[in-house]
Formats: sequence, C-alpha cells, structure tokens
Amino acid sequence: MNVVRKMLFTGLVMAVMTGTAFASGQQGSQDTGKGLIGVVMPTRSEERWIKDGNAVKEGLEKLGYKVNLQFSDDDIPTQTRQIDDMITGGVKALVIASIDGSALSNQLANAAAAKIPIIAYDRLLMQSPNVDYYVSFDNYKVGGQMGDILIRGLKLDQATTAKPVIIELFAGSPDDNNSVGFYQGAMDKLQPYFTKGVLRVPSGQIERTVIGTLRWDASEAQKRMENLLSAYYSGNVVLDGILSPYDPISLSTLEACKAVGYGTTPGKPLPIVGGQDCVIASCKSILAGEQYATVLKDTRSLGAATVTLVDTLMQGRTPNGLDTQSYNNGAKIVPSLLLDSVIVTKDNLISAVVDTGYHTAAELGL
Repeated sequence: MNVVRKMLFTGLVMAVMTGTAFASGQQGSQDTGKGLIGVVMPTRSEERWIKDGNAVKEGLEKLGYKVNLQFSDDDIPTQTRQIDDMITGGVKALVIASIDGSALSNQLANAAAAKIPIIAYDRLLMQSPNVDYYVSFDNYKVGGQMGDILIRGLKLDQATTAKPVIIELFAGSPDDNNSVGFYQGAMDKLQPYFTKGVLRVPSGQIERTVIGTLRWDASEAQKRMENLLSAYYSGNVVLDGILSPYDPISLSTLEACKAVGYGTTPGKPLPIVGGQDCVIASCKSILAGEQYATVLKDTRSLGAATVTLVDTLMQGRTPNGLDTQSYNNGAKIVPSLLLDSVIVTKDNLISAVVDTGYHTAAELGL
C-alpha cells in the first residue's frame, strides 16, 4: 500500500483508538442525531467476531451514533434478512462481514438504491458494483506470514533433497475471497522450496479448491487431518508441518496428530503449525509449546479504522489513504484500507499480545 496514503489515514485511525476524535462529553448511549449504523457479523460462535462487532459498535457509539449490531450464526438466510431489516429500518450506513461474499447481491442493490454506503468488513463482498469500501488486513501479506511461519519453524532454508520436509496444506473457506489471498501469499513463499525438492506434500493435495475448509469449520478440518494421517502417514512417514489459515483449524489438526501419537511418541514431535487470529486457546497452546505461531490481526485497529471511515462518510467527506488498485470483487475495484498484521510466537507473545492489552494475562492463565 502506498506509504504516504497509509500515513494520511493512520492519523484518523489513531485518533479514534485513543479517543481524541471523540466528541467531548458524549456517552455511548447518547442520541446526538447522528443516525443509525447497521453492523452485521457472520457469527457469535467465534471469539474474534464478537471482538470485532463490539469494537465497531463501541467506537461508533462513542462518536454519538446509534448502532444495530447483529450476528448471523453462519446462516446466509439469517444474514440476508438482517440486512433487509436494517435497510427498511433506515440505517445510514452498513458494515458487513459476510458469510458468503457472493450471496448478498440483492441486499447490496437495495442499499445502493436507498443511498446507503456499504463497507465490506474484513471479507470482500463479491460480484457486485454496490460495494463502496473494503476495510481489512493485507490478505496477501497475511498469507505470506503464514508461509514465513513454516519457513522459520521448519528451518526450510536448511532442508535438503536427501531429507525433504513433509507438510500438509489447509486453506480457508472456498466462499470467502480472503482465503484466496491467504493461500496465494503462503504458496508464493513456499513454492521455491517445492521447486528445490526440499518440501513435499505426500497426499498431493495442494490446490486451494481441494484443501479448502468450508465455513472455516474446525471439526471438518480435524476429520480431513485424520483421513490424511490414516492414508499417507503409515510406517516411517512423519508429518513435519501443517499450513493452517486459522487458529481453530490449527488446534483441531494438532488434536488429530496427538490422537495418533504425535508429541508423545519418540521420533514424532508435534508438527509445526501456524495460524491466524491469535485466539485465546491458540495463545495458550503457543505458550505451552504446541502450536508454533499465529498471525495477530488486531481487531481494535480494524474496528477503529472502520469507525473512522463511517464517520468520515457520515460527515460528507471523502476518505484519504485508500488502496485503489488491489481488490477487484469481480464487478469493480473496491477502494480499500489495508492494515498490518504481526507474526506471534512464544518469544514475542507477551509483548505483542498481553502488553498491548489484546488479551489479558488472566485470560491466558498467566
């Protein structure tokens, strides 16, 4: 992302995060007539989406907006109904983290007809010209960090063709456009090692359409991992690492490995596994020396950036610092605000997660 444009927007984001952009004396529940904002998150069954939804709601309320926050429980008809209700209920803007990025075309068209700006939150809304903005992390960079985790953890720069490193690959939900960036970023980092012959996938399952995990379902990932271990890892073939796009998938694949003796059998250490989202369970696992690493996408920054963007639009101003080249949703290039993410390992978890207040020491059992 262009550094200058990013700096222009960063000041506004930091102002929201620190409170300096908040109107003096306003309370979260106070109605200042700024209007109603609709916020739709895909599910409340996952820790990160609760954090995201609450961060956006609280930030907007501190600026004097009313907020209708809904969670769709991973059910597309529920999400379409919630958005329909918000449009008829007179929201002034919609912030949507979709379940299926291509399933909301009718709702987006109705919102556009009502002149309601649409912000795609962390998941790009696809195949519609009626998406005004996209706020997320740089998905390709996040994927690259997932690849870097394996490169570092498996010491791939030291691997040889005489003893290639053995891994299996997992990808995100096929209906989530973010999984494309995650996969491509990771594979671009790993491809040189495949080309050299020092990295191998015994199952041969490499393509994103094959290794995808619908709805990011950890239980489905665990079943697939169990099947892979049963089919390809008999005898002396030992799994060294797993490319994982999401912490619950990381934990479930580790459980499948533990069930067949990894971590307790001589010569079968737990595989190196990365992840994404820095959930509490994975932080505990990293501190315990099981999951190797994760990628922290600070939802507070994402929420603050979204709040700033909504407030800018509601004031009739044009946002600055947006990427206008990278994200094509199949109908248009969507102006995007892309934030930075951080690799978290056991070495920096306390400083990156606890000291910054992302999770408390008590939440991590420290």
